[in-house]
Amino acid sequence: MGGGSTAAGVPDELERRLGVPDAVVIGLGSMIGAGIFAALAPAARAAGSGLLLGLAAAAVVAYCNATSSARLAARYPASGGTYLYGRERLGDFWGYLAGWSFVVGKTASCAAMALTVGAYVWPGQAHAVAVAAVVALTAVNYAGVQKSTWLTWVIVAIVLAVLAAVVVATLTSGAATASRLDVGADASLRGVLEAGGLLFFAFAGYARIATLGEEVRDPARTIPRAIPLALGLTLVVYTLVAVAVLTMLGPDRLAGAAAPLSEAVRAAGAGWLAPVVRVGAAVAALGSLLALILGVSRTTLAMARDRHLPHLLSAVHPRFKVPHRAELVVGAVVAVLAAVADVRGAIGFSSFGVLAYYAVANASVFTLTPEEGRPARIIPIVGLVGCMVLAFALPPASVISGAAVLAVGAAAYGIRRTVSNRHAV
Repeated sequence: MGGGSTAAGVPDELERRLGVPDAVVIGLGSMIGAGIFAALAPAARAAGSGLLLGLAAAAVVAYCNATSSARLAARYPASGGTYLYGRERLGDFWGYLAGWSFVVGKTASCAAMALTVGAYVWPGQAHAVAVAAVVALTAVNYAGVQKSTWLTWVIVAIVLAVLAAVVVATLTSGAATASRLDVGADASLRGVLEAGGLLFFAFAGYARIATLGEEVRDPARTIPRAIPLALGLTLVVYTLVAVAVLTMLGPDRLAGAAAPLSEAVRAAGAGWLAPVVRVGAAVAALGSLLALILGVSRTTLAMARDRHLPHLLSAVHPRFKVPHRAELVVGAVVAVLAAVADVRGAIGFSSFGVLAYYAVANASVFTLTPEEGRPARIIPIVGLVGCMVLAFALPPASVISGAAVLAVGAAAYGIRRTVSNRHAV
């Protein structure tokens, strides 16, 4: 179904350099980012003592989405992720809508992560630091995906060490109380689902593995292994961190915390760790930003190949084998956004766009035959329904802004098709 070009037969093809460990680390770098430092407090405000139930809801939907993405990425190992899958399985419009929601939503996320770096590194000059971070990471990505992978290895190691220190310091403190994990009457279904939608933001990075499908060695074997491994490791880390912070602060105090992990270590009597947590958050935001720029530029490449975006963005650098024009344009747009706007409130907006993106992925995998590697039907059903439920359980402002972006994308597609048909006649 659908049309357009995949990597095969394309002269400007990316180079397959990533194995299973590299793909797993790219997924970890995308997921174990600033989300765990930023999403716990708003999720606790929504769910109260049902925070861990919200985390479980996000994890179930993420598992279904990851399974669907892995099966599709193994079958279509080219750049673009769900943009490509939707186009091939459901038709050009649905692929375009998935790509549009991803590029717009994740471009806002890039700027938000850049500003998060600035806020942690030098609060008084957050915009300047954010722009510098975008320029530096765009340069790293331009030099080749292997350079980006090496930097991600370093970032993941630092962030995991910081999170491990937080967990050990809080759980071994005498002030930690297991009763703070109890689910009380304040936990409502609506609140739990809203928390799940917000926490899904922190899980969404496994898509980066699929988006880089054209740069993975032996994708039919590598991608189905890397995605569940990265997701499973992330779930373990997030659960440990959430339990540690909850046992120390409780849901009410967590909900009001500006920097939950720093506050948890101070409450545990390990105040010396607070500056370390601050550094860890900045590094985590850098890791998220690096992976986000990678993902947006690859989806931009795929959409440019099909002329949904300017075709000149489909060029691949002859030496570095990266979509260099797409990376430069994405970097420039993010740098401008980070310089002039404060988009750190884009978590809900980004979550809505990404949930719409994965809804298309689950609908796409439903069209696979068993011979094509379709998983049990319950997986795409739960994934699709879960995406829709979590998307519309987000705060109303996030739903309205996300739906408006999808409407603008659909209108742009319709106008483009109308103009193309007139020219054809």
